[in-house]
Amino acid sequence: MGGTVTGVIDIRPMLLSDLPGVHRLECATFPQPWSEGVFRDELGQSGRSYFVAVADSGEVAGYAGLLQVADEAHVTTIAVTSEARGRKLGTRLMVCLIDAALDGEAKHLTLEVRSSNRSAQELYRRFGMAPVGVRKSYYGDEDALIMWVHEIDQAQFGARLEKIRSSLR
Repeated sequence: MGGTVTGVIDIRPMLLSDLPGVHRLECATFPQPWSEGVFRDELGQSGRSYFVAVADSGEVAGYAGLLQVADEAHVTTIAVTSEARGRKLGTRLMVCLIDAALDGEAKHLTLEVRSSNRSAQELYRRFGMAPVGVRKSYYGDEDALIMWVHEIDQAQFGARLEKIRSSLR
C-alpha cells in the first residue's frame, strides 16, 4: 500500500483529515471502492460511527464503519492493510464498532462479507456472527454472505466480548 506499518497502531474516530489515507486503502482493498465523497457524507450523517487505525508513522493501517437504525447495527465497511494483517487489527476494529453499537443501544449486528473471504468470515464468527443468507452478485463479481448476531446487549454476548478484549491485551 505504500509504506510499512510498524510500531503502535492507535484506533480513534475517523476525521475528515483521514480521508485521503482511508481512500487509498479503500482503493487498494475493494474492486468497487467508495469515493472520498461517500466517506465524507457518511461522517456527516447521524447514526454512523467510523474509526480509523493509524500507525505511529501516521499511515492509515485500517478503518471500519457502522450504520445504526433503531436497535440494528450494520457494519458498512472494514479494511486493514496487508502490512498490518496478523496483528489483530480487524478484531480491535470490530470491538470499536460493537462498543459504538452498544452505546447506541443496538441489540443486533449484521454485515455482508464476500463469499470467498474466509479469514473475514472467521473473524466475524469469533464475535458470534452466523450466516443467514446470500446476496447474489452483491459485489458485482461475487455473492455476499449475510451474517448476523442477535442479543449483543445481553450478558452472554458481553462475556464473549470480554473474552475477545482479554485476548487483545
